[in-house]
Amino acid sequence: MDGKLAVIGLGSIGSMALWQASRLTDAVTGFEAHSPAHGRSAVGGDTRLFRMIYLGSPSLYPILERSRDLWAELEAETGQDILTRCGGLSIGTANGFYINRLLQTAHLNGAAHEILSREDLTERYPQHKLRADDVAVYDPNAGVLRTDRAVTAAIGAAEANGATMHINTPIDSISETDDGVVITSGDRSWSFENVIVASGGWSQRLMPDYLKAHTETRRVFLSWFVARDAAHFTPEKFPIFSRMYEERAIYGAPTVDGVTVKATLDGRGTVTGDPDVFPRELSEAEIAETLETVSDFIPGLIPTIVRSDAFPDLYTKDRNPLLGWLSKSSRIYFATGFSGGGFKNATGYGHIAAHEALGKQPIEGLDFVRPERFRTA
Repeated sequence: MDGKLAVIGLGSIGSMALWQASRLTDAVTGFEAHSPAHGRSAVGGDTRLFRMIYLGSPSLYPILERSRDLWAELEAETGQDILTRCGGLSIGTANGFYINRLLQTAHLNGAAHEILSREDLTERYPQHKLRADDVAVYDPNAGVLRTDRAVTAAIGAAEANGATMHINTPIDSISETDDGVVITSGDRSWSFENVIVASGGWSQRLMPDYLKAHTETRRVFLSWFVARDAAHFTPEKFPIFSRMYEERAIYGAPTVDGVTVKATLDGRGTVTGDPDVFPRELSEAEIAETLETVSDFIPGLIPTIVRSDAFPDLYTKDRNPLLGWLSKSSRIYFATGFSGGGFKNATGYGHIAAHEALGKQPIEGLDFVRPERFRTA
């Protein structure tokens, strides 16, 4: 036996699971098909949004709370600045679906928030060109996460705790035995008591058929713009934001390099058959819609895309993650399928995966993310 636990995929979630597992045992090994924090995975793109107010299951809130605390622990343990706490805006139509659902979830969870009128928004955040009936929900606990810094910090902390790493080692197969799991890469193989599969858009290759039927790899793209005056788009003056209407949606983050601002269309992921082969460049239609939306909503950005990229991520049919054992008797634990929204909760998901896979702490109230929900769906 080569160890207690293997983590396959050291990206958004796998790196955090490795870090958390390394706090519990030094018999944990991480496998990464490429190099840690490589830009071809869902880690790519510099930043992701962190927010405590969101659309989705109210059951996610305890994971968000745990994630917020764990981001602070990772920063303290590694000395890295990972989460810039700059607040967050969710902008939409007053009494519309988006704002009403956000407020329902915030009230249910007791999440701190402030409702901003159009006048409030105009005074405090003039960077946004508003519609006549716009309002916003302000999240004081929101911020922007540095993705590559987060992943490399977690892996470094895991190695310092005694974890073993195999990079440039794509896993070809996993198979359960009577007392463990055998994983193979080329002509090499290893045996572990349990395995976490956290390989994002590549996870389908290691899935049973019933899960493959309820998942799909999608291409998600990002875009950046130069600010006419970058001083107006610093974290101190420009919170993360999401704007959602029936016909148009966009989200973005303040400048982290002092020049460019992320502003990206939301909900535009397209299905791709192969996470290794799909267009990285934006299509003419994607460029046109992005430029039109950014010009309309954020006139302080020069309407020219100065940088763009696209990344694969695994989506489930119900858009809730896959987090748990394949079955009650299985030794294979999946932590994938985060459907474009996993990074903000990466530390929390990693904590759950590591503790459950090592038999330390089963977590209740997570039926909505368990893989077994699709066995009879």
